[in-house]
Amino acid sequence: MNDSTELATRQAQTGLVNRERDKAAKQIARIAPAVDVFEDNRGITLYADLPGVPREKLDVRVQDGSLSIEAEAVIPTPSGLRLQHGEVRHPHFWRVFTLSPDFDASRIDAQLRDGVLKLSIPRRDEAKPRRIQVKAE
Repeated sequence: MNDSTELATRQAQTGLVNRERDKAAKQIARIAPAVDVFEDNRGITLYADLPGVPREKLDVRVQDGSLSIEAEAVIPTPSGLRLQHGEVRHPHFWRVFTLSPDFDASRIDAQLRDGVLKLSIPRRDEAKPRRIQVKAE
C-alpha cells in the first residue's frame, strides 16, 4: 500500500486580504490526515484522523486500484465573535493510497466515529495465507 500526499501552504500576506486570492487558496489548500494502518491475515485496517468532519462532507472512493479519502471539516464560528486570526479556515483533507490487487475493494467497510475514519479492507480469499498440509510417505 503506497500513499501519495499533497500539502499546500499559504504564503504570508501583508496588508489587506485579497478575497480572490483567499478564495483560490481555499480551493487548493489540502491537509494530509494522519493515518495508522494495521495488517493481519484477514486484511488491513486503516484509521484516518479527520477532526470536525461530518459524514456528509466525507468522500471515500476506490477507482483503478486507488483508494482516496477526501473530506472537509466544518468549524462553526460562535455567534457574536469575529475571527481575528485563522491559519486553516476551511480544512480540506485529502489522501490517496494505492491498493494491492490482493485486497477486495468491493467489500470495504467504512465507519466514521468521533473524528476518526476506520476502513476495514479484507484480503481476497485467494490471497489469504493458507497452511499446506504435507503428507509423509
